[in-house]
Amino acid sequence: MNKKRLTIIIGAILLLIISYFYFGANSDEDSSLTSKVVKTDFINEIITSGEVRSTSLKNINGPRNLRKFRLRDVKIQDLIAEGTIVKKGDYVGRLDPAEVNEQILDARLNLESAQSQFIQQQLDTTLTLKQERNAIKDLQFNIEENKLELKQSIYEPPATIKKLEITIKKLERDLREKKDDYDIKIQQAKAKMVEVSAEVTKNQKSLDALLDLLKSFTIHSESDGMVTYVTEWDGRKKKVGSSISAWNPAIASLPDLSKMESRTFANEVDIRKIKKDMPVTVGFDAFPEIQLEGIVTDVANVGEKKRGSDIKVFQILIKLLKTDDNIRPGMTTSNKILTYTEKDVLTIPLESVFTIDSITYVYKKSGLSTEKRQVILGKSNNNDIIVKQGLQEDDIIFLSKPENSTNETITLIK
Repeated sequence: MNKKRLTIIIGAILLLIISYFYFGANSDEDSSLTSKVVKTDFINEIITSGEVRSTSLKNINGPRNLRKFRLRDVKIQDLIAEGTIVKKGDYVGRLDPAEVNEQILDARLNLESAQSQFIQQQLDTTLTLKQERNAIKDLQFNIEENKLELKQSIYEPPATIKKLEITIKKLERDLREKKDDYDIKIQQAKAKMVEVSAEVTKNQKSLDALLDLLKSFTIHSESDGMVTYVTEWDGRKKKVGSSISAWNPAIASLPDLSKMESRTFANEVDIRKIKKDMPVTVGFDAFPEIQLEGIVTDVANVGEKKRGSDIKVFQILIKLLKTDDNIRPGMTTSNKILTYTEKDVLTIPLESVFTIDSITYVYKKSGLSTEKRQVILGKSNNNDIIVKQGLQEDDIIFLSKPENSTNETITLIK
């Protein structure tokens, strides 16, 4: 019984030793990561990050006639929060009135000065014309007095009578000239009054225009909508402390939320693959559960430098085919641009592909050994690549070179 037991123990030990040498020889190979060749629908997507914006919006503008008042840049003093829902006529913001108030003060002083000149000219004219009228009356009295004296001088010597007649004629001539001068002075007075009156009107209109401009510095919405901030030439949003000008008077905007697009950028490598009308799946960082279908509507031909970097990027515009009430301008988007798709093709992971002397190959598991096999490949994405020749579905390949691989001969495709 003991001998039999000993025989069983020795047999078991021998079996363990044989198993170790048999299976242990391939332990390194088995520990290598492998993958199966699968038949699937191949999809190549380019994923970019972007921002939602409306393709149709109305600007909420400040005064457009700033140049008329020699105002180049006017600072925004107050602005309601972005995303605020407003109705037509609601308050949106206010511009800094400091420069306008200075002009209003100068305009008031100019108006007061013009009004003072108008009153002074009016008084001077009244006094001058009054003096002229009195002088005419004095001449008329002198003429009447001399005529009366002439009538009473019928018994005076002829010389005395002649002298009175000459005096009367002279006075009558002086009266005619005085009346002509009076008419001219009336015309001069009218002209001067028109001049000072025009100066008053001019200064009054200037003041009224400045007061109207000051009213327009308080800005209200022209329609219903949601307020969004507008961007300046450098991409920054206008806010309190920013400036508007006659060339760019927008203080904010009211986007049409039914017409939205995603604005994104692609690098120099990816832009070659992106074409107009390609389908896009647009996701939103704020609402991960929402995904909307889109389509590429514009691909820039000229690149631009990415802010803070020397890398050139190309703008891509993606129209959202549908919208969602939760989506707002300015939200960050994740855009999956479908550049290529092919149905029922063999694919393998990119890391399983090797190249030497322009020959592409993989390490294929063949029973207990490893075969170095040439493959003909097609398009690739970030993870997989299409196999056109060299492998079959369910073949097992290694993701890296097996450590115990000794066969360096590549099996070529015939």
